[in-house]
Amino acid sequence: MVVDCHDPERLAAFWCAVLDFKVIDRSEGKVEIGSWEPTVEEVRARQMPPTLVFIRVPEGKTVKNRLHLDVSPIDGGTDDEVARLLGLGAVRVDVGQGADRSWVVMADPEGNEFDVLRTLAPPTT
Repeated sequence: MVVDCHDPERLAAFWCAVLDFKVIDRSEGKVEIGSWEPTVEEVRARQMPPTLVFIRVPEGKTVKNRLHLDVSPIDGGTDDEVARLLGLGAVRVDVGQGADRSWVVMADPEGNEFDVLRTLAPPTT
């Protein structure tokens, strides 16, 4: 997935922290992150997990994203994940979702919307 942005390094660092990804490639104006570094052999042997590529563009974001990521916390509750993401530089946003939703709409440091869904962490007893 490719994300147009002003500062690929900053946005890649944010999303690496959010998703526990690492930088797997970079060049002038471009940074690619992922959960693993793909090789030809591994891609041929199994389905390749997606990567995110941040590319520098001159124009700014002007409208709501038509495609966005959903994040499901696995180590804690949704409220804890929202607090963690706020600490990383995300903000809560209103895209017309209403108040009574099971998800939280947020935006990354360049305004790209994403959702925090219900937690996948095992229930505590």
